[in-house]
Amino acid sequence: MVPREGSVENLVVQPGFWKNRRVLVTGHTGFKGSWLALWLAELGAQVSGFAQAPNTEPSLFELLGLDRIVPSTFADINDRAALDAHLEAHKPEVVLHMAAQSLVRFSYDRPVETFATNVMGTVNLLDAVRAQAGIRAVVVVTSDKCYENNEWPWGYRENEPMGGHDPYSASKGCTELAATAMRRSFFHGGSRGHSARVATARAGNVIGGGDWSADRLVPDIIRGAVHLRSPHAVRPWQHVLEPLSGYLRLAERLFSGTPGFDEGWNFGPAPGGERQVIEVAHEIVAALGVGRIVVENTMPVLHEANLLKLDIAKVQQKLRWTPTLTFDKTVEMTASWYSAWRRGGDVVALTRRQIEEYIVLANETRAAAAPRHLQEAAQ
Repeated sequence: MVPREGSVENLVVQPGFWKNRRVLVTGHTGFKGSWLALWLAELGAQVSGFAQAPNTEPSLFELLGLDRIVPSTFADINDRAALDAHLEAHKPEVVLHMAAQSLVRFSYDRPVETFATNVMGTVNLLDAVRAQAGIRAVVVVTSDKCYENNEWPWGYRENEPMGGHDPYSASKGCTELAATAMRRSFFHGGSRGHSARVATARAGNVIGGGDWSADRLVPDIIRGAVHLRSPHAVRPWQHVLEPLSGYLRLAERLFSGTPGFDEGWNFGPAPGGERQVIEVAHEIVAALGVGRIVVENTMPVLHEANLLKLDIAKVQQKLRWTPTLTFDKTVEMTASWYSAWRRGGDVVALTRRQIEEYIVLANETRAAAAPRHLQEAAQ
């Protein structure tokens, strides 16, 4: 997975940084976490994981064989004894925190569990990190739904107020506030400053191969039919590798100790890259050649934002991260993964190949954009 060209600074992820780096991924048994754990393993990192056991059938974590290559603790993120033991055993230098209750409709059924996992789970993790002097970078992954949604036609910036109508969205807004308070109080720059730098990352709706979560667009299509509650809702869709590359780049910057990166960051598609839910559904069905779309007018009405966009100017200018994949390429990669799985193909090889392809494309995109970024930084 060695990039073909470009300086180290222009690489989307620095392979040399991750080689033999001790990294903890929480939530590594989930969709995004499994992709991230495999990517880190391919980079030569010493990856360990802390999460609930896989709860879908099939499970991307198991399909990729991560149960054989990633030392794992299967426990609740609020199990402090288990978390302390894992940190003490594996001594991570970087923590990528993705353990969460991530489903909006589930949050209506289980609001207490949602807040406990998302908010107090993050507080518990950051408090446990305080006892580990060797940890230097922590990325807390939240959601684009953390913002107080006013149905604005423009993208939310990182300094917009936190909020959320439903329990899931509100829990993510609360997580942002809790992480900020913990950072200010106990980490770099705080009165009891642990040397680790802590940042939060807010990503848009992600799709890609291997997601089998309940009540999600692509998995429901794979299962045969998707029932749309809000077909014309607009979301910032992106392939799963896009935000993951941003989390890795952010962790590199935090670890370096460079000032100004322990903040909140948006990772989303390029401006204008948002799509209506029904448009994404039609594109996936067309690419797969299977699946049925049902607009369900009789479903119970639960509030969800109708219009949600992210402003990514900050990551483009300060982190020098920019989205790589077009919407069409995102759909193509997603559909090809599931098609291979349905045929009984080697999804481990395919997943590795898609990571490699993404790295090449991302490095080419960054190399082409570098002169413009350098000019902007100099102004």
